This record gives sequence, structure tokens and C-alpha cells, in this order.
Amino acid sequence: MHTPPSPPGPERTDGSSVQIGALVPLTRPGWVEAGQHLLAGLELAVREVNDAGGVVGRPLELVVRDTAADAQKATAAVDELACLGVAALAGEYHSVVARAAAGRADALGLPFLCSSAVLDALTEQPTEWVARLSPPQSHGWQIYADFLLSAGHSRIAVAAQPSVYWASGTRILRDYLAPRGGTVVELDMSALTPAAVCDELVDNRATALLLLVGHPEPAVPIVKSVRSDRRLAEILIGAPAGQPEFAEWATLLGDDSAGVPFLRYLPERLSPLGARVEKVLREQLGEAPSFVAFEGYDTVAVLADVLRSHGADRARTAESWPRVAVEGTRGQIQFSRTPGISVWQWASTPVQVVDRDPAEPGRFRILHAS
Repeated sequence: MHTPPSPPGPERTDGSSVQIGALVPLTRPGWVEAGQHLLAGLELAVREVNDAGGVVGRPLELVVRDTAADAQKATAAVDELACLGVAALAGEYHSVVARAAAGRADALGLPFLCSSAVLDALTEQPTEWVARLSPPQSHGWQIYADFLLSAGHSRIAVAAQPSVYWASGTRILRDYLAPRGGTVVELDMSALTPAAVCDELVDNRATALLLLVGHPEPAVPIVKSVRSDRRLAEILIGAPAGQPEFAEWATLLGDDSAGVPFLRYLPERLSPLGARVEKVLREQLGEAPSFVAFEGYDTVAVLADVLRSHGADRARTAESWPRVAVEGTRGQIQFSRTPGISVWQWASTPVQVVDRDPAEPGRFRILHAS
């Protein structure tokens, strides 16, 4: 990635850049489209920081590493970036990968601002080194469970693949729904075909099916199978992890892509900054930016603010998380300690449940908001 150097000015001390390591899934089996949006947001913010004179007179530079949704690859990238002398780490979309990166960053004493991963236990132990912009999974998925109940769904089936993230999601839903009269039936996708899922849904009299699986496989075949089964004409298909957010979902599923509620982390109205960033990102990406692109932009906005105040000293960066107060694209960003969460957390991330409008699948409808 090439960032334009900041214009020479009297405040410029030397020509060396301040480097931020960026962890992004850019190849399969990583969610490539999410990675591209995340990187677009990171890069736009870096360009704008440099156009405004950089950080303490030095240009900001992203050093990008592709994690490909691989935890071992991410850990190796953290080691490499630490040796290269990056001031901080940014990014990552996949929760399990971010958890590996966060654990390594904590062990090395390298500040990591996680852009987009939601797993509650991002590190095993409480850490001062890691902060996060996206809401914890427990918060977002409880809002999703509220949406299901308010829409009249209490018999929920989850089609789940084996993973810490999906298992955590299932547990959150079950714990939240059970005292409110809801039941969660788990369908093991390591043992079931999409056609067999349909039979299970009928047998269990489920009124909603949640896709706790990878995209496009097996999410897309499951949707096609359920949508074509007449016995399941009334069932709601949901995807709390956000698979329908990206254009590829609509391309692969056509009309079947609509009416699948998912979580996204945007406010009802973007701030003036958010609206301006949205316009530039739309031109850059050739499509509407997802919430993940805004997360990328906000990550660099926060890190640049911290680096301006404290320089590139890693320990001072980590110490400054509780004092951050930055206007992001989606609201004022401040970090605090949240009960049960091991990292510094932006506590007021906006959360919405949205779907693609059946009348116009390119348009999103807000169904429920926190």
C-alpha cells in the first residue's frame, strides 16, 4: 500500500513514517469482501491524516498483512509487524483470528485497536494493550434475540458449524431466549446437508432459522434449499453475523437474498463526517460501503489522534485508551471497561437489525435498533 507522503512543513522532524500494522482477510477462506471494505476504510483515513500533515510531522503508513481467516497466519503477522517496529496494530474482521492476534499483541506489549471482531473473550485475561470498536457479541446478539421475540419467533433453529464464534453465538441466544419463553434447537452442519436441514425445521416446528455458518458455503445452499421447500414458506431466515451485508450475497442469491435480517453497526443517521466518508468510500469501492468500511476509517481516526498526542511510544498508546475522545463516522468514540469484557471497549457502538428489502434487494430496511 502506498500512502502519499505528507507535504513538507516546518513541523516535520524527519522523513521516516509512523507505521500501523493492518490485519485484514484478503484471500479465501477469509471473507474477502469484508476485508476489502475494512482496508478501504483504513486506507482512506490514512490518506486524510497525511493530507492534513501526518502525525507529529511524519506520514502515517499502513503495513498490510493478509490473515486469510487463519489464526496462525495472524499470529505470525503480529510477530513480524512487531519486529518491523509498527507503533500499533489495527483491523481484523474474523473473531477467532482477532482473538489470536489480540493474545499475541498482549504478550508482546503491542497496542491493538480491533476494528471489527465481536467475540466477547478477545483475550484470555484482562489486558491494557487491546481496545475494540465493534460491540461485544453478547450485546449485539441479545439485541438480535429481542428482535426475534418482538417479531413473534420463539422456536428458533440454528444451523451451526463447529467454531468458538458460532458456539458462543448459540449460547448467547439460548441464555437470553430461555427465560423469555424461547427455545433454541441446534442443527449440526458438519453432519447435515441443506436438504436435511429442511426436514429438521419441519420436525422441530421452528419458525426461524439462523445461519451460524460460513459464507458463501454452506450459507447460500442452505438458503436456496429452505426457500424452495414449500413446507417452509413461512419460516424466517436470519443471519446475525452479517452475511447479507455484502453485494456477493445478493449476486449469488438474487431474490432469495432479501428478507434475511442481520446485525450491522451503523446509526440511523450518519454524522456529517460519516456522510462525507460514505461518499468517498462509495466512489472508491464502486458500491455502498458496509459498516466494516466505517469501522476501518474510525480505527485509524482513533490511532492517529492517540499518536498525535503521545508519539509512537507503544506503552503510552496503550495507557491512553481510557482518555480517547474522538469524533468517528458513527458517533463519539470513547473506551471504557465493560463487565465481562477483557479489553477496552467502545460501549456505545450503534447496533441495528436490518435486511434487504424484498421489493428492492439493493436497499436495506432497518427493522430494529438499540
